[in-house]
Amino acid sequence: MSTITTKNADDSKHHCAACGDSDDGGFYGGSLYACTGCNLVRYCNTTCQAAHWPAHKKACKKRLAELFDKKLFKQPPPNEDCPICYLQLPIDEVQNMYQSCCGKMMCCGCVCANTVAAADTEIFKCVFCRTEASYSDEESIERLKKRVEANDAVAMYNLGTYYGLGTMGLRQDHAKELELLHKSAKLGNHFAHLNLSICYQTGGIGESDTRKATYHAQLAAMAGNVKARGNLGCDEYNAGNINRAYKHWMISANDGYDLSMKAVQEGYKSGFVTKDDYSKTICAYGNSLDKMKSDDRDRAAAIRDSMVMGAVRQEDNL
Repeated sequence: MSTITTKNADDSKHHCAACGDSDDGGFYGGSLYACTGCNLVRYCNTTCQAAHWPAHKKACKKRLAELFDKKLFKQPPPNEDCPICYLQLPIDEVQNMYQSCCGKMMCCGCVCANTVAAADTEIFKCVFCRTEASYSDEESIERLKKRVEANDAVAMYNLGTYYGLGTMGLRQDHAKELELLHKSAKLGNHFAHLNLSICYQTGGIGESDTRKATYHAQLAAMAGNVKARGNLGCDEYNAGNINRAYKHWMISANDGYDLSMKAVQEGYKSGFVTKDDYSKTICAYGNSLDKMKSDDRDRAAAIRDSMVMGAVRQEDNL
Protein backbone atom coordinates (compact mmCIF):
# COMPACT_ATOMS: atom_id res chain seq x y z
CA MET A 1 0.00 0.00 0.00
CA SER A 2 1.49 3.36 -1.01
CA THR A 3 1.48 6.29 1.36
CA ILE A 4 1.46 9.96 0.45
CA THR A 5 2.82 12.12 3.25
CA THR A 6 1.74 15.65 4.15
CA LYS A 7 5.00 16.93 2.66
CA ASN A 8 3.54 16.14 -0.72
CA ALA A 9 0.23 17.81 0.04
CA ASP A 10 -0.02 19.49 -3.36
CA ASP A 11 0.50 16.19 -5.18
CA SER A 12 -1.94 14.40 -2.88
CA LYS A 13 -4.88 16.60 -3.90
CA HIS A 14 -5.68 14.14 -6.66
CA HIS A 15 -4.43 10.92 -5.02
CA CYS A 16 -5.76 8.87 -2.14
CA ALA A 17 -3.20 9.10 0.70
CA ALA A 18 -3.81 5.44 1.56
CA CYS A 19 -4.04 3.46 -1.68
CA GLY A 20 -2.62 6.00 -4.13
CA ASP A 21 -5.58 5.87 -6.51
CA SER A 22 -6.16 9.13 -8.38
CA ASP A 23 -9.35 11.00 -9.21
CA ASP A 24 -10.08 12.75 -12.48
CA GLY A 25 -8.87 16.13 -11.21
CA GLY A 26 -11.75 17.77 -13.02
CA PHE A 27 -13.59 21.02 -12.39
CA TYR A 28 -15.37 19.67 -9.31
CA GLY A 29 -12.17 18.31 -7.77
CA GLY A 30 -12.83 14.65 -8.44
CA SER A 31 -14.28 12.02 -6.15
CA LEU A 32 -11.75 12.15 -3.30
CA TYR A 33 -12.62 13.89 -0.04
CA ALA A 34 -10.23 15.70 2.29
CA CYS A 35 -9.28 14.86 5.85
CA THR A 36 -11.69 16.97 7.91
CA GLY A 37 -8.98 17.69 10.47
CA CYS A 38 -6.03 19.10 8.53
CA ASN A 39 -7.38 19.28 4.96
CA LEU A 40 -3.92 18.24 3.72
CA VAL A 41 -4.60 14.74 2.41
CA ARG A 42 -7.49 13.05 0.59
CA TYR A 43 -9.09 9.64 0.59
CA CYS A 44 -11.28 7.41 -1.56
CA ASN A 45 -13.49 6.39 1.35
CA THR A 46 -13.62 5.89 5.11
CA THR A 47 -11.88 2.51 4.80
CA CYS A 48 -8.79 4.14 3.26
CA GLN A 49 -8.94 6.94 5.83
CA ALA A 50 -9.04 4.48 8.74
CA ALA A 51 -6.18 2.45 7.27
CA HIS A 52 -4.01 5.54 6.85
CA TRP A 53 -4.81 7.10 10.24
CA PRO A 54 -1.87 5.53 12.19
CA ALA A 55 0.58 7.03 9.67
CA HIS A 56 -1.26 10.34 9.41
CA LYS A 57 -2.28 10.90 13.03
CA LYS A 58 0.83 12.78 14.19
CA ALA A 59 0.97 15.11 11.17
CA CYS A 60 -2.78 15.75 11.36
CA LYS A 61 -2.68 16.74 15.02
CA LYS A 62 0.36 18.93 14.43
CA ARG A 63 -1.41 20.73 11.59
CA LEU A 64 -4.56 21.14 13.70
CA ALA A 65 -2.50 22.75 16.47
CA GLU A 66 -0.86 25.09 13.94
CA LEU A 67 -4.23 26.15 12.51
CA PHE A 68 -5.66 26.73 15.99
CA ASP A 69 -2.66 28.82 17.06
CA LYS A 70 -3.05 30.91 13.92
CA LYS A 71 -6.57 31.81 15.05
CA LEU A 72 -5.65 32.11 18.72
CA PHE A 73 -2.78 34.55 18.18
CA LYS A 74 -4.55 36.71 15.62
CA GLN A 75 -5.25 40.28 16.71
CA PRO A 76 -9.04 40.41 17.30
CA PRO A 77 -11.15 43.24 15.88
CA PRO A 78 -11.61 46.29 18.16
CA ASN A 79 -14.76 46.90 20.19
CA GLU A 80 -17.72 48.38 18.38
CA ASP A 81 -18.41 52.10 18.70
CA CYS A 82 -20.73 53.68 21.21
CA PRO A 83 -23.98 54.46 19.29
CA ILE A 84 -24.11 57.96 20.81
CA CYS A 85 -20.60 59.47 20.69
CA TYR A 86 -19.27 57.09 17.97
CA LEU A 87 -16.07 56.49 19.89
CA GLN A 88 -14.79 52.95 20.42
CA LEU A 89 -16.37 51.39 23.50
CA PRO A 90 -13.96 50.95 26.44
CA ILE A 91 -12.48 47.48 27.00
CA ASP A 92 -13.32 47.69 30.71
CA GLU A 93 -16.79 46.26 31.30
CA VAL A 94 -17.60 48.71 34.09
CA GLN A 95 -17.11 51.67 31.75
CA ASN A 96 -20.02 50.59 29.56
CA MET A 97 -23.74 50.37 30.28
CA TYR A 98 -26.31 48.08 28.71
CA GLN A 99 -29.79 49.45 28.03
CA SER A 100 -32.41 46.73 28.53
CA CYS A 101 -35.08 48.86 26.84
CA CYS A 102 -33.45 48.77 23.39
CA GLY A 103 -30.56 46.32 23.82
CA LYS A 104 -27.89 48.93 23.09
CA MET A 105 -24.49 49.04 24.76
CA MET A 106 -23.13 52.54 25.26
CA CYS A 107 -20.30 54.16 27.16
CA CYS A 108 -20.89 55.45 30.68
CA GLY A 109 -19.69 58.87 29.50
CA CYS A 110 -22.75 59.32 27.30
CA VAL A 111 -25.11 57.88 29.91
CA CYS A 112 -23.66 60.15 32.60
CA ALA A 113 -23.86 63.25 30.39
CA ASN A 114 -27.49 62.44 29.58
CA THR A 115 -28.29 61.92 33.26
CA VAL A 116 -26.76 65.27 34.22
CA ALA A 117 -28.66 67.02 31.43
CA ALA A 118 -31.95 65.46 32.56
CA ALA A 119 -31.39 66.22 36.26
CA ASP A 120 -33.56 69.35 36.17
CA THR A 121 -36.58 67.53 34.76
CA GLU A 122 -36.21 64.47 37.00
CA ILE A 123 -37.37 62.35 34.06
CA PHE A 124 -34.57 60.05 33.02
CA LYS A 125 -34.80 58.43 29.59
CA CYS A 126 -32.62 56.10 27.57
CA VAL A 127 -30.15 58.24 25.68
CA PHE A 128 -30.70 56.11 22.57
CA CYS A 129 -34.38 55.11 22.30
CA ARG A 130 -35.75 57.72 24.75
CA THR A 131 -37.70 55.12 26.73
CA GLU A 132 -38.29 56.25 30.30
CA ALA A 133 -35.93 54.58 32.75
CA SER A 134 -37.23 51.81 34.98
CA TYR A 135 -37.59 52.72 38.64
CA SER A 136 -37.73 49.28 40.23
CA ASP A 137 -35.73 46.05 40.15
CA GLU A 138 -38.86 44.18 39.10
CA GLU A 139 -39.39 46.37 36.04
CA SER A 140 -35.69 46.16 35.10
CA ILE A 141 -35.74 42.34 35.30
CA GLU A 142 -38.91 42.16 33.20
CA ARG A 143 -37.27 44.26 30.49
CA LEU A 144 -34.19 42.08 30.66
CA LYS A 145 -36.24 38.90 30.32
CA LYS A 146 -37.90 40.31 27.20
CA ARG A 147 -34.47 40.90 25.70
CA VAL A 148 -33.49 37.33 26.62
CA GLU A 149 -36.56 36.06 24.75
CA ALA A 150 -35.31 38.07 21.76
CA ASN A 151 -32.03 36.08 21.86
CA ASP A 152 -29.99 39.01 23.18
CA ALA A 153 -26.63 37.58 24.33
CA VAL A 154 -25.79 40.53 26.58
CA ALA A 155 -29.18 40.33 28.30
CA MET A 156 -28.58 36.61 28.93
CA TYR A 157 -25.19 37.38 30.42
CA ASN A 158 -26.55 40.14 32.67
CA LEU A 159 -29.53 38.10 33.87
CA GLY A 160 -27.26 35.12 34.53
CA THR A 161 -24.97 37.35 36.59
CA TYR A 162 -27.90 38.60 38.66
CA TYR A 163 -28.99 35.02 39.34
CA GLY A 164 -25.45 34.13 40.35
CA LEU A 165 -25.21 37.04 42.81
CA GLY A 166 -28.80 36.88 44.00
CA THR A 167 -29.35 40.59 43.30
CA MET A 168 -32.05 42.70 41.63
CA GLY A 169 -34.71 40.91 43.66
CA LEU A 170 -33.79 37.47 42.30
CA ARG A 171 -33.13 34.41 44.43
CA GLN A 172 -29.60 33.10 44.03
CA ASP A 173 -29.65 30.25 41.50
CA HIS A 174 -26.32 28.98 40.17
CA ALA A 175 -27.99 26.44 37.87
CA LYS A 176 -29.91 29.24 36.15
CA GLU A 177 -26.75 31.35 36.08
CA LEU A 178 -24.81 28.59 34.33
CA GLU A 179 -27.61 27.97 31.84
CA LEU A 180 -27.80 31.63 30.84
CA LEU A 181 -24.02 32.04 30.64
CA HIS A 182 -23.74 29.04 28.32
CA LYS A 183 -26.54 30.39 26.10
CA SER A 184 -24.86 33.80 25.96
CA ALA A 185 -21.47 32.24 25.20
CA LYS A 186 -22.93 30.19 22.34
CA LEU A 187 -24.12 33.46 20.82
CA GLY A 188 -20.55 34.80 21.00
CA ASN A 189 -20.57 36.96 24.14
CA HIS A 190 -16.95 37.03 25.30
CA PHE A 191 -17.83 38.22 28.81
CA ALA A 192 -19.90 35.05 29.24
CA HIS A 193 -16.94 32.96 28.06
CA LEU A 194 -14.67 34.76 30.54
CA ASN A 195 -17.04 34.16 33.45
CA LEU A 196 -17.40 30.49 32.51
CA SER A 197 -13.63 30.20 32.35
CA ILE A 198 -13.27 31.66 35.84
CA CYS A 199 -16.08 29.45 37.19
CA TYR A 200 -14.47 26.28 35.83
CA GLN A 201 -11.01 27.40 36.99
CA THR A 202 -12.07 28.13 40.57
CA GLY A 203 -14.84 25.57 40.88
CA GLY A 204 -17.20 28.40 41.77
CA ILE A 205 -20.12 26.57 40.14
CA GLY A 206 -19.41 23.29 41.87
CA GLU A 207 -17.26 21.86 39.08
CA SER A 208 -13.55 22.43 38.60
CA ASP A 209 -12.33 21.64 35.09
CA THR A 210 -9.06 23.11 33.82
CA ARG A 211 -9.71 21.97 30.25
CA LYS A 212 -13.08 23.74 30.10
CA ALA A 213 -11.58 26.80 31.79
CA THR A 214 -8.89 27.07 29.10
CA TYR A 215 -11.42 26.41 26.32
CA HIS A 216 -13.68 29.27 27.38
CA ALA A 217 -10.73 31.58 28.04
CA GLN A 218 -9.43 30.96 24.51
CA LEU A 219 -12.83 31.65 22.94
CA ALA A 220 -13.15 34.83 25.00
CA ALA A 221 -9.67 35.98 23.98
CA MET A 222 -10.28 35.31 20.28
CA ALA A 223 -13.49 37.36 20.55
CA GLY A 224 -11.56 40.31 21.97
CA ASN A 225 -11.70 39.92 25.76
CA VAL A 226 -8.44 41.39 27.06
CA LYS A 227 -8.79 39.98 30.59
CA ALA A 228 -9.16 36.45 29.23
CA ARG A 229 -6.15 37.06 27.00
CA GLY A 230 -4.16 38.30 29.97
CA ASN A 231 -5.14 35.22 31.99
CA LEU A 232 -3.99 32.94 29.17
CA GLY A 233 -0.66 34.74 29.18
CA CYS A 234 -0.29 34.08 32.91
CA ASP A 235 -1.19 30.41 32.45
CA GLU A 236 1.39 30.01 29.67
CA TYR A 237 4.05 31.83 31.70
CA ASN A 238 3.43 29.62 34.72
CA ALA A 239 3.68 26.56 32.45
CA GLY A 240 7.08 27.74 31.21
CA ASN A 241 5.85 28.72 27.72
CA ILE A 242 7.41 32.17 27.79
CA ASN A 243 7.08 33.00 24.08
CA ARG A 244 3.39 32.09 24.04
CA ALA A 245 2.81 34.11 27.20
CA TYR A 246 4.25 37.30 25.71
CA LYS A 247 2.34 36.78 22.48
CA HIS A 248 -0.87 36.87 24.50
CA TRP A 249 0.22 39.90 26.50
CA MET A 250 1.28 41.87 23.44
CA ILE A 251 -2.06 41.21 21.74
CA SER A 252 -4.08 42.42 24.75
CA ALA A 253 -1.70 45.35 25.29
CA ASN A 254 -2.33 46.37 21.68
CA ASP A 255 -6.01 46.75 22.65
CA GLY A 256 -5.16 49.04 25.58
CA TYR A 257 -5.04 46.57 28.48
CA ASP A 258 -2.88 48.13 31.17
CA LEU A 259 -1.84 44.96 33.02
CA SER A 260 -0.61 43.33 29.82
CA MET A 261 1.30 46.47 28.84
CA LYS A 262 3.10 46.35 32.19
CA ALA A 263 3.92 42.68 31.60
CA VAL A 264 5.35 43.51 28.16
CA GLN A 265 7.46 46.31 29.68
CA GLU A 266 8.90 43.87 32.20
CA GLY A 267 9.47 41.37 29.40
CA TYR A 268 11.43 43.97 27.44
CA LYS A 269 13.60 44.73 30.47
CA SER A 270 14.24 41.01 30.98
CA GLY A 271 15.06 40.38 27.32
CA PHE A 272 11.98 38.30 26.51
CA VAL A 273 10.51 40.98 24.22
CA THR A 274 12.50 42.47 21.35
CA LYS A 275 12.93 46.22 20.95
CA ASP A 276 10.91 46.16 17.74
CA ASP A 277 8.00 44.25 19.30
CA TYR A 278 8.05 46.52 22.34
CA SER A 279 7.98 49.67 20.20
CA LYS A 280 5.07 48.36 18.12
CA THR A 281 3.15 47.28 21.21
CA ILE A 282 3.53 50.53 23.13
CA CYS A 283 2.50 52.48 20.03
CA ALA A 284 -0.62 50.35 19.52
CA TYR A 285 -1.40 50.58 23.23
CA GLY A 286 -1.34 54.38 23.14
CA ASN A 287 -3.44 54.52 19.98
CA SER A 288 -6.08 52.26 21.53
CA LEU A 289 -6.29 54.42 24.65
CA ASP A 290 -6.71 57.55 22.50
CA LYS A 291 -9.58 55.94 20.57
CA MET A 292 -11.44 55.18 23.81
CA LYS A 293 -10.82 58.48 25.60
CA SER A 294 -13.24 61.40 26.03
CA ASP A 295 -13.96 64.11 28.59
CA ASP A 296 -17.41 62.66 29.32
CA ARG A 297 -15.88 59.26 30.02
CA ASP A 298 -13.30 60.80 32.35
CA ARG A 299 -16.07 62.59 34.27
CA ALA A 300 -18.11 59.39 34.51
CA ALA A 301 -15.06 57.49 35.81
CA ALA A 302 -14.41 60.20 38.43
CA ILE A 303 -18.03 60.00 39.63
CA ARG A 304 -17.86 56.20 39.80
CA ASP A 305 -14.60 56.29 41.75
CA SER A 306 -15.99 58.82 44.23
CA MET A 307 -19.07 56.66 44.77
CA VAL A 308 -16.89 53.61 45.42
CA MET A 309 -14.75 55.52 47.90
CA GLY A 310 -17.87 56.83 49.63
CA ALA A 311 -19.21 53.28 49.97
CA VAL A 312 -15.89 52.12 51.42
CA ARG A 313 -15.86 54.92 54.00
CA GLN A 314 -19.43 54.13 54.96
CA GLU A 315 -18.51 50.47 55.57
CA ASP A 316 -15.50 51.53 57.66
CA ASN A 317 -17.75 53.65 59.87
CA LEU A 318 -20.13 50.76 60.59
